[in-house]
Amino acid sequence: MRIPLPFAMPLAALAALPFAATAQDFSEGSEATSWNLYGEEKARFEAEVVDPICTLSGACETACAPGRQYALLREADGALILPLKNGQPLFTGAALELAPFCGTRVEVDGLMIENPEIGATHIYQLQRLRPLPEGDWLPANRFTRAWAEENPEAAGEGPWFRRDPRVTAEIEAEGWLGLGPEAEQAFVKDWLGVE
Repeated sequence: MRIPLPFAMPLAALAALPFAATAQDFSEGSEATSWNLYGEEKARFEAEVVDPICTLSGACETACAPGRQYALLREADGALILPLKNGQPLFTGAALELAPFCGTRVEVDGLMIENPEIGATHIYQLQRLRPLPEGDWLPANRFTRAWAEENPEAAGEGPWFRRDPRVTAEIEAEGWLGLGPEAEQAFVKDWLGVE
């Protein structure tokens, strides 16, 4: 069977992904705790903490500003690694952990997710980091403490996100499904028969 050229190139690139993603082993010396995730590999490496918008687009006027996301530009191969969570059992916190180090070199230790079947590559769970060249290792687990300090009015029982003022304001404005209050009421009535 002959594959048309417009489809052949993306398929060839996709087929090469597993080899490119696993070409170098970064597990040596890692003390990361396994989460037993599919495609998980321990990964310890040196990198520069960067503002990905600045790195990818050159729009650097607000690089490293509060509220930004951060990425790790790995020194060994120039790969841009996306840390999506910290070491806590929540899918939060990586930006908070990296913010004080934006523009500097660090060594990080955590779990890399490489799963080309679902399009996940260079996804990172940061468990600890240390500033280079001589810094001490710091655990990446500050998110819930920092959130509680910033939101004392939201103290109470249950998960933090059920009490977060930004989350509750968004639900109030857009509804639980993000459709807006009117569309959500119509959906609930149509699908669940509830007035």
